[in-house]
Amino acid sequence: MKKPPTTATQILDAALQLADVCGWERLHLFDVAARLDVGLDVIAAHYREKDQLVEAWFDRADRAMLARSAAADLAPLEPAKRLEELLVTWLDSLAAHRAVTGQMLLYKLEPAHLHLQVLGLLRISRTVQWWREGARRESRHLQRIAEESLLTGVYLRSFIHWLRHPEEDPAEFRAFLRRQLRCAALQMLLRQ
Repeated sequence: MKKPPTTATQILDAALQLADVCGWERLHLFDVAARLDVGLDVIAAHYREKDQLVEAWFDRADRAMLARSAAADLAPLEPAKRLEELLVTWLDSLAAHRAVTGQMLLYKLEPAHLHLQVLGLLRISRTVQWWREGARRESRHLQRIAEESLLTGVYLRSFIHWLRHPEEDPAEFRAFLRRQLRCAALQMLLRQ
């Protein structure tokens, strides 16, 4: 019987499982291929380089956030609560591999990986834009630019806090995120 084709999802899941054991830095694509009993050509057909696995991991989180944005219970919430719910969903989708997620970011920040750092900035911008869209933010022009800047700060501070406090109670994290969002809202008011 012929083996079904290996999917991009299977490759990413295998890479995450292996990285949970060995760490992201020590993960090799040939190990992923061996785990799936395929050749490197199968891996390369889906991922041209190791960093594309990182992008796929964060794309998965973006999709989870956007799926949550379509839920009927989200629309009637106040804007800050919608932002909170969406960012928590995004982080929850990464929680199964939280340590590896942090290692991925450190990998991107290595001095020799300038090209990955640039891609990382684009990733942050893309995720923040989807976060705003999912929360149905309608600001325009200068107000949108200011809001994106402030929300990027909220996103980064919250993401780093989440990575650094894996044992934190979810309610405590939500309280931290709410404080970040209130501060951003206050700054928006002061700029008007």
